[in-house]
Amino acid sequence: MTIPGSSLLMDNETSCLPCTPEEEKQIINKLSNIAESNLKEGDLYFVISNRWFKEWQEYVKQHNGDFPVDECSTHSLHANRALPKKVDRPGKIDNSFLILNEDGVEGGDLQLKRTLEEGHDYVLVHQEVWKKLYCWYKGGPAIPRKLISQGFLHKTFIVEVYPLSLQVLDARDNKKFSICMSKKSSVQELYNKVAKIVGLHEENIRIWDFFNKRKNSLLFVSDKTLEEVNLQMDQDILFEVQLDASIHFGSGMDSTGNRLALVPIESSRLPVTIAAGPAMSNGYSLPTDMVDGSDSLSTISKGDFGGLAGLQNLGNTCFMNSAIQCLVHTPPLVEYFLQDYSHEINKHNPIGMHGELAIAFGDLLRKLWSFGQASIAPRAFKGKLARFAPQFSGYNQHDSHELLAFLLDGLHEDLNRVKSKPYFETRDGNGRPDEEVAGECWDNHKARNDSIIVDICQGQYKSTLVCPVCSKVSVTFDPFMYLSLPLPSTVKRSMTVTVFSSDGAALPMPYTVTVLKHGFCKDLLQAVSTACCLKSDESLLLAEVYGHRIYRYFENPFEPLSMIKDAEHIAAYKLPKDHKGLTKLEIIHRSKEKYTSNVLDSGVMTLLGAPLVSCLPEDATTGADIQNAVRLMLSPLLKTKADCPPIQIYSSKESVFGSHSPQSELTKESMDKMDTDQEANGKISFHLSLTDERGSSCSALENEFCIRQGQFFRVLLDWTDSEHDLYDISYLKDLPEVQRFTAKKTRPEATSLFSSLEAFLKEEPLGPDDMWYCPNCKEHRQATKKLDLWRLPEILVVHLKRFSYNRYLKDKLDTFVNFPIRNLDLSKYIKSNFAAAQSHIYELYAISNHSGGLGGGHYTAYVKLVEGNRWYDFDDANVHSISEDDIRTRAAYVLFYRRVKVESQEDLGEQSEAH
Repeated sequence: MTIPGSSLLMDNETSCLPCTPEEEKQIINKLSNIAESNLKEGDLYFVISNRWFKEWQEYVKQHNGDFPVDECSTHSLHANRALPKKVDRPGKIDNSFLILNEDGVEGGDLQLKRTLEEGHDYVLVHQEVWKKLYCWYKGGPAIPRKLISQGFLHKTFIVEVYPLSLQVLDARDNKKFSICMSKKSSVQELYNKVAKIVGLHEENIRIWDFFNKRKNSLLFVSDKTLEEVNLQMDQDILFEVQLDASIHFGSGMDSTGNRLALVPIESSRLPVTIAAGPAMSNGYSLPTDMVDGSDSLSTISKGDFGGLAGLQNLGNTCFMNSAIQCLVHTPPLVEYFLQDYSHEINKHNPIGMHGELAIAFGDLLRKLWSFGQASIAPRAFKGKLARFAPQFSGYNQHDSHELLAFLLDGLHEDLNRVKSKPYFETRDGNGRPDEEVAGECWDNHKARNDSIIVDICQGQYKSTLVCPVCSKVSVTFDPFMYLSLPLPSTVKRSMTVTVFSSDGAALPMPYTVTVLKHGFCKDLLQAVSTACCLKSDESLLLAEVYGHRIYRYFENPFEPLSMIKDAEHIAAYKLPKDHKGLTKLEIIHRSKEKYTSNVLDSGVMTLLGAPLVSCLPEDATTGADIQNAVRLMLSPLLKTKADCPPIQIYSSKESVFGSHSPQSELTKESMDKMDTDQEANGKISFHLSLTDERGSSCSALENEFCIRQGQFFRVLLDWTDSEHDLYDISYLKDLPEVQRFTAKKTRPEATSLFSSLEAFLKEEPLGPDDMWYCPNCKEHRQATKKLDLWRLPEILVVHLKRFSYNRYLKDKLDTFVNFPIRNLDLSKYIKSNFAAAQSHIYELYAISNHSGGLGGGHYTAYVKLVEGNRWYDFDDANVHSISEDDIRTRAAYVLFYRRVKVESQEDLGEQSEAH
């Protein structure tokens, strides 16, 4: 599909007339909105360099009010923390660095580099948007991609950025060339394309699925899509030429017929190495992939060689291989899927997958347990996965835990023994015993959900929510499929924060505290509050100071400290404890610039020092009250006059904090001078101007200015020679950085599985995005939440939350987790009484590992075969034995435990005492 940019755009030359940046932005926004409101399969989108597109965005932003000019000061804060600069019009569109090879694919299709990320390397724009941008800027090359639909239960549209790349082998001379086609293209279209390239009629060729250099199946001309016939990215296909065009595909002739020009090709297999010694004793030479389709569901035996087959990587499918190996080595699932489970397949479940996922998984498991050391290419299973879970389609790296969650839930729905789910209304406990409520909830759950997955993988936990306002307690009992445990960090970080006293009680003072590196703002507030001896009626407001302004306030206590960088300047302002409803005042300082030239006063106002923040008294009503608040906050900065008797500042109204500090003193001469100036001018003594958040407007603050409670006022304080003579402003300058020097490298941190479990179970407030609706208050509240384990399953899946995502950054924790391999005793964490008769001792049997970082990494699996009592490392198609001493690593991501069964209650008691 080659669509040169120029050929798309010359239909309307008048549309290429020069536009202003604002007009360009409006036109593109309009075209984008129209396109997004009329999406249909087959629409064309174009790949554009993100680097160029950002330049264009900056160019059109500058004339759209996004970069306002500060009329009061030459300093202004912006989202990019820089003064606005004139942005030049971008040059030609340059997509060249995105292209892998401009002439390596037959048919002219352009292939992209495989490591590109949307939003980082490229953006996608609709065809109409591309036309307009190309019309204005030219350049290229044009990289069109089709919009396709994905999913079976829930249809979604995605742009197929990476079409299916196939390696076409000519059986006549072994020559090979590449083609690119949409995976939604039909086999008929594949025949048309290959025939056109080789210059033959499509009825004179036939094409084989030649995956792994083997003739797996003949691709008959049909409307089936390439996805449906399980063709994979970069795989080989083989085309043969019929010497007699009258021979039809369905004639029954096999691949050795003498009417075909064939080339003999040796079958290749990826060997599986077993460190334990020689190959298994059966000596079979097995194919690498079985013929697609379902095996018979009759009972088969694991045999003495099963379970050591690897899974071939189909293109970034190591995440899938790791998850599958853990599941297919789960003993109860092995026993279940090796038996005849056909009677339990639920093909009519409206939220299931008509049994197709369960059948595909069962087929794959039976292959893995029936073919010993051979590696399997899970193409049919991946095809089902892409159909039912489009998020895992394509060839990007994904998360093995997310896939596990989907598989467990999907297998449950496909194997749900309940054909018609009854309805149960949720009942509140109303003071009933927990055992009664929990039993009722579990029975209701089982009445709707009854499958092998529920039997072995689902447990139950108790969730307690408490309203912080009315103390309403809500207790629910919910099922769980796995436990997602946080990794509590022990790495410390030193942070310096400057504390400002807004009641004039003390000079600004820096405090250096130590907090958890992966902690939250609430932890920093607690540490600074202790260091500065914060009073019970006071609270701290954290803010970042940048460019002599407050860049942002840290009002969310759960904002991660990782958002505060070492080079930043953090201030903490002492305010009344309940300051949220009070009127706040922010003071920004500025002064005239001084030059060393003959012109001493340039008249240009520049910002200086750190801002001050305070709360106005509830009875503050005029500009004079703002003047008094400013005077109070500046009082600690007064220069002492030894030759003049000091007098205390007076105020027409009492401060929010009560009486003034003895430090708040002025000399009689200076007070008289300020009063005289005020009476003569009819204005407040300081030169104050009201301004907005960005400082883009100024208005003089008059005495009669009216204050409305609850507002946030920002004022500019102009420092004249008079103020400089009275106050020492050096205390407001040169705020220390959060951490001046880079911290020394510490030993790699480590934690235990029990520490993670306790962090998961501890009581904590809900996040601001997870507010709870209190039925008593009829409001959403930030309730406290406490989880307790109530019922544990036979198979316990533990997910270690190594990946953290928020709107600012992504991160991976490489914390070493010391987890038990055997005798994991969870008895003390179980809160139910009836569960005491059941064993809560677990033994590890599988691990899904992730090594590397967020940008890529690699998944493997460690699995213990119970029959041989030996651990194996499953690394895609390669399998080898591994010592039990080597399975504890920083790569451990998902742990699989199996309950250790005991014969009697006495044995259970003895095990509990022993551990």
